[in-house]
Amino acid sequence: MTIMGIKMEVKEVKLDLDRWYRILAPRPVVIISTIGLNGISNAAPFSFVMPVSSEPPLIAFASAPQRHTTRNILETRVFVVNVPGYELIEELWKCAEDIPYGVSEIEKSGLTEERASKVKSPGIKECFAHFECELVSAHLMGDHILIVGKVISADIKDVFMRGEEYLITRSNPLMHIGGKAFGLLGKVIKVK
Repeated sequence: MTIMGIKMEVKEVKLDLDRWYRILAPRPVVIISTIGLNGISNAAPFSFVMPVSSEPPLIAFASAPQRHTTRNILETRVFVVNVPGYELIEELWKCAEDIPYGVSEIEKSGLTEERASKVKSPGIKECFAHFECELVSAHLMGDHILIVGKVISADIKDVFMRGEEYLITRSNPLMHIGGKAFGLLGKVIKVK
């Protein structure tokens, strides 16, 4: 096999099945914000997230059933997917802490709640993009619940767009590798 122009002898390494998904890395990390029936906001980071349809616009993410995010979405049927840049890594990690239900992770992390335009869940002001969503379905899949939402509003800060082109190297989104390890986008390459 040739890697970066160097011919190498390569052997397969068996992976433990409890860590196989780490090879599918880096993955974009988002902060999902919700609101409970008690009116208290919640926020948590997720990297098991993906678009699943363009028409209608659908996004999905996997969450542990016991997470406050899951509870709030199943009760209120709305959420906001917030896309953070690298400068929010410490605040993002604070949102991952085990904070009791009814205490706002947004407030605890020093982030700022922002009123969403179409859903009751707040957005996070410091994030560079936001997707406001309504719950379409939730499915128990192994040890996670797959939550699918319809994107009903989407925005991005204008400095990260040039016409219709997303300037991903300027936004420098956080990419989750696993555990406390994150990566940043180095460069963009295009197929000739």
